[in-house]
Amino acid sequence: MNEVTIYTQPLCGYCQSALHLLGRKGVTRLNHIDVDAKPWQRAATVARSGRHTVPQIFIGDTHVGGFDDLAELERAGRLDAMPHRGPGTASE
Repeated sequence: MNEVTIYTQPLCGYCQSALHLLGRKGVTRLNHIDVDAKPWQRAATVARSGRHTVPQIFIGDTHVGGFDDLAELERAGRLDAMPHRGPGTASE
């Protein structure tokens, strides 16, 4: 199972929604990085995703995007299998 990494901020509603959705999906291998508590991680998320907003979500090494992207994968029925795929195969 691939680890899910999510970069967040405590007062971000989209971050909380993404964490809630991932929890509902049973994601247990979650690397939750609070960029307010670890400010050096903000530069890491920008370098890794090319985006300046949070949340930024990765399944394995694959960048999913933010909450809207995660929610769209859920609506399309594509989210369920993603954390269970092999490395580098999360996107189709």
